[in-house]
Amino acid sequence: MVRFVQFVIGPAGVGKSSYCKTMQEHGKVTKRTIHVANLDPAAEQFEYEPAFDVRELISLEDAMEEFGYGPNGGLVYCMEYLFQNIDWLREELENFAEDDYILFDCPGQIELYSHLPIMRDLAITMSSWGFRVLSVYLLDALFVLEPIKFISGCMLSLSCMLQLELPHVNVITKCDMADKEQIEAVLDSEGAWMVNALDKHSPERLKQLSRALSSVVDDYMIVSFVMLDVTDENSIEDVLARTDHAIQYGEDLEPQIPRDDENEYTEET
Repeated sequence: MVRFVQFVIGPAGVGKSSYCKTMQEHGKVTKRTIHVANLDPAAEQFEYEPAFDVRELISLEDAMEEFGYGPNGGLVYCMEYLFQNIDWLREELENFAEDDYILFDCPGQIELYSHLPIMRDLAITMSSWGFRVLSVYLLDALFVLEPIKFISGCMLSLSCMLQLELPHVNVITKCDMADKEQIEAVLDSEGAWMVNALDKHSPERLKQLSRALSSVVDDYMIVSFVMLDVTDENSIEDVLARTDHAIQYGEDLEPQIPRDDENEYTEET
């Protein structure tokens, strides 16, 4: 039995919960069920309908109060506690049927994905249960227009991709709040834009480093960026199509043909 999971990751504030809400609502419009589970022990409220919530097992507030941790140490403890009590997660996931699609709204602490083994171990365990797992890294559109922030975001994404060892898609969020043409120009610039922008402000000794980093972005990152405008259904569908392809969703589904009733479908025999 194959089921599908997206780890929705990225720094705090990039729109992970909004992404999950958007995909869930798009699924309702297109008659496709997309579940969302909260995996962030620090979450306070949701705009989506959570299938389950890790705070039922452990919350950041509990960890900080009981052990005196700060926010960062508390989040690491919570995720380690989740992995130590992995049977709780397995019981929750057993409620889903074959071919179900689940988005995990993950914490915004980037260390969990870039160099700590917790999320990779979780992905490996879920794969052993029959899940196909994908990481979706979100980057704020406003960061794309600032060369230093864009390079930093790309390096973090590359670090997460190498650490998690999962199929990986990069999504630029909040494109409805930025100049899309400028973003597209940056993504099509093959590093030249970043090099030129950084060269204007960088000491001579750092210009070679700027060119090397831009080359890494060209070679590994740009080709996989997809822009998300939550006000555009075609943009949402494009992002979902990219993630479906990366995770091989739909390859084993039975084709459907329309019935006479409007919006009613049946499996083809």
